[in-house]
Amino acid sequence: MKGVTFPAWHGKHYVTLAELVVRLGSFGLDLTWRVEFDEIVDPRCVEMEKRSADAGMDTLTLLSLTTPFLQLIDAEARGFAGDEVVVVLTEFDSSLWDVRAVDERVLSELRYHYPGAKNL
Repeated sequence: MKGVTFPAWHGKHYVTLAELVVRLGSFGLDLTWRVEFDEIVDPRCVEMEKRSADAGMDTLTLLSLTTPFLQLIDAEARGFAGDEVVVVLTEFDSSLWDVRAVDERVLSELRYHYPGAKNL
């Protein structure tokens, strides 16, 4: 799996988990998500961990729990197609995102939207 890394902050704009999931486009629609947190910063994080402990959650459920604005600290969201991890979104200290994906088109899209993105 290849990846990119980029700052979570672009000026005053924080790139949220919800924004990244939307940027996945159709690639992310049918995935099952499991999310883990090193630091719980919002009650929605507890609900995401609860749903992740079971069979995971669909993309629309993940989006409903991450919007409106939810800033994370040290979190990882793994998107599964069946039993295979196909995308990993890792947020470090509210300052940096690492995104790994099996589909290079996803990474190209992120490079386009986040010009500071560098290859991992």
